[in-house]
Amino acid sequence: MRVLFVAPLLVTLVVTASAQGSDVVVSAASSLTDVLTELGRRFERETGVRVALNTGGSNTLARQIRAGARVDLFVSADAAQMDAVAADIVGGTRIDLLANQLAIAVPDDRVRVVDAAADLADPAFRRIAIGDPAAVPAGVYARAYLEQLGLWERLLPKVVPTGTVRLALAAVESGAADAAIVYRTDLAAARRARAALIVPRDQGPAIIYPAAIIGGGRNREGARRLLAFLRGGAAADVFRRAGFIPLPAPSFVEGP
Repeated sequence: MRVLFVAPLLVTLVVTASAQGSDVVVSAASSLTDVLTELGRRFERETGVRVALNTGGSNTLARQIRAGARVDLFVSADAAQMDAVAADIVGGTRIDLLANQLAIAVPDDRVRVVDAAADLADPAFRRIAIGDPAAVPAGVYARAYLEQLGLWERLLPKVVPTGTVRLALAAVESGAADAAIVYRTDLAAARRARAALIVPRDQGPAIIYPAAIIGGGRNREGARRLLAFLRGGAAADVFRRAGFIPLPAPSFVEGP
C-alpha cells in the first residue's frame, strides 16, 4: 500500500486562528465542509452568532482537541474518533447527527463500468484512493466494506491512502487515481468525477456522524444553540439535499 500525496485542492478549511471569543468554533469531518458552511451562514443570519468552521480528517481533529485546541462543537465522521475525545465532551451532549453511504467514484471523462466492488480488481483500475484505512473514518469504512466482500487483500496492492476523504476524491479528479471509495455526499462537490456505484445502506458499513459539545470551548451556550439548530427541520432539509441522512434525536440536549 503506497501513500498518495495529492495537491491540496480540497483540503482543511481552518479559520479558528481568526475566531473571536463570541464565535462558535466547530471542528467537523471534511465531508461536511460544504453543508456546514451553508448552515453556518444560515445560523449566523438567524442568531447573529458567527460560526468558525475547521474541517479535516476526524482523526486529526480529535488529536487537536486532545492537545487542547479551542473547539466548541465537534462533529466526527465516526464513533471511534468521538470516543477518542470522550474525556473532553460535556456530559449528556453527544448525539448521533447524521448517516451516510459509501460510493465508488471514477473520472467523469473515462468509461468505467462498475456493477459491483469486485470490478475494481480489473487491471483498468491500477490505483484506488481511499482515506487512510488506519485512521481516516472514510478509509476505515472502505476497508470494512471491502473486507466484508472478501476483496481487501486482493485490492490492497492498488490502494493508495490519503489524509482525508476529500483528498481521495481529488486524486480521481486530478488523474492520480483511477477510482476512489468516498462518501456518496462527496460527489456533490466533484467537478471531474462521477459515481460509478452507490453502496446501498444495507450492504455497506453503518456510517454515523456523532456530534458533541466540547468542554474546553469558550462559547458553550452558542454551541448548544447551534447543535439544536442542526437538529431542526430546516437544517434537516439542507442535509437531505446534500445527500446526508438526518437521524432521530431527543428534542433537547442535556448537560450542565
